[in-house]
Amino acid sequence: MDSAEYERKIAARFATFDQDGNGYIDREDFSAAAKAVLAEFGTTARSDKGQAVFNGAEAFWQGMAGIADVDGDQRVTREEFITGAAKRLRDNPRRFAEIARPFLHAVIAVAATADEEGGAAGTSPSAAARVLRVLGTAPELADGVAAALDADGDGRISEDEILAAFAGYCGVEAPDA
Repeated sequence: MDSAEYERKIAARFATFDQDGNGYIDREDFSAAAKAVLAEFGTTARSDKGQAVFNGAEAFWQGMAGIADVDGDQRVTREEFITGAAKRLRDNPRRFAEIARPFLHAVIAVAATADEEGGAAGTSPSAAARVLRVLGTAPELADGVAAALDADGDGRISEDEILAAFAGYCGVEAPDA
């Protein structure tokens, strides 16, 4: 993948984070994602799991703003995302894990609670598909994407499997060029 293709890919990822479509990523986009997940699984915001999702979303926002919000206006523009967040996260995948893990961990806990199989580590592909749909994945793609997240084929999607897939999706992996 050449540099221009990589930048187009990252620009598309920007649209995923821009939950309200206003042209920038801000705290409200992360809050909207948290609310959507909680509503999907019938989890109240005031519950321990609900608070963990909101705290994880805030940590994710703070991490992204810290690496990408160059002008300090508490908004990440498309350009800041492409040149700041994606490049810095690609150059330091551990940093991506640090900022994404609290949110992903909390979302997995909420989704796992809804699983019929509950109790096993991770979550089911069906619960993961529900999360993907409420976060903006096209409904016709969500089930297939969720099934693919189960990299080891054990019927459960672990936090590490989700983190690795999310990192790849967000462009943390370096371009092949």
